[in-house]
Amino acid sequence: MLGEEVGRMERSSWAGDPSTADTEHIEDAVDRLFVTGPRPEDARLWESVRGTSRGGKRLRPRLLLAAYDALAPAAPPEPREVALAVAAALELLHHAFLVHDDVIDEADTRRGRPNVAGAFAARAREAGVDDRRAEGYGAAAGILAGDLALAGAVRAVALCGAAPATTERLLDALDETLHVTADGELADVRLSLGPCADLDETLRTAERKTAAYSFQLPLWAAAVLAGRDDLEPDVLRLGRDLGLAFQLRDDLDGVFGDPEVTGKSNASDLREGKCTPLVALARGTWAWGELSAVLGDPDAGEPELARARELLAACGARAAVETLVADLERDARALGRDLGLDAVVERLVGTGPHATSAA
Repeated sequence: MLGEEVGRMERSSWAGDPSTADTEHIEDAVDRLFVTGPRPEDARLWESVRGTSRGGKRLRPRLLLAAYDALAPAAPPEPREVALAVAAALELLHHAFLVHDDVIDEADTRRGRPNVAGAFAARAREAGVDDRRAEGYGAAAGILAGDLALAGAVRAVALCGAAPATTERLLDALDETLHVTADGELADVRLSLGPCADLDETLRTAERKTAAYSFQLPLWAAAVLAGRDDLEPDVLRLGRDLGLAFQLRDDLDGVFGDPEVTGKSNASDLREGKCTPLVALARGTWAWGELSAVLGDPDAGEPELARARELLAACGARAAVETLVADLERDARALGRDLGLDAVVERLVGTGPHATSAA
């Protein structure tokens, strides 16, 4: 479920603009984390995680480095090489979450290629194992590979080369983020089990499973590395606003977006009956009776999906989410100016094609 919004974030023009970060340095730092060393017994698992990392736009390390560059004084307490090492660790953390997320979602592909679970399940089938046991083997590989990546990310932060006190603060930030994200991911699964939750709960879930590790943690780590611990509450608030805005945009793209522009389906969220803030807002309106008959129907055709989109717009749910996005981005811009991060924020919210901007 984390993967549902990853595509949207990775397609942002900020994340894909090579001029905004030293791309080769980031790639080299990430690659160094995947060196197996004298451990051939786990090489296949480790290499499978490495495969999931190829093709990503490195949003989180780019965000960390851009924020560090903006916040660090002329003689920062931690050199940029240390910031680069932590940035690479956050990319490894991201892929640990993706590998685990694919197991949770029972998905066997990512970016059009077999993911860790899919690749290992396919090998089992080729060896003559039946589908049920092959899928179990693939899921086991996904869990173990994700565990290795998670442990590797923590180790990379611990060995980043920062002063002991700085390293301790970074590890505290990482630990807090792991707990928050795990809670948010489980809440997201829980929301899929029954009637759609209310708006507040869906927003809390999005904040914990998306904003926490993709936006708040990179900004928090940048502030720590720049010696600006005093900014912790502000950068966490900024990360929350940015993360929620991106998630809400992704929800809109998942219903109203043009797949040729967004790169994601505009039917799957409706057919799955995904409990998003958009749906939560519609639930209390006159449109819910007709709309609920379409949501969650895997066989819904284009006429039914088009009608669902009409209802989501007519009942005011779409406009309400668009207003939320605008409010969050306005607040993020204002806070970014106060923190000296206005250029970073503008690259995240001020560019790129969005369903909301076409509304």
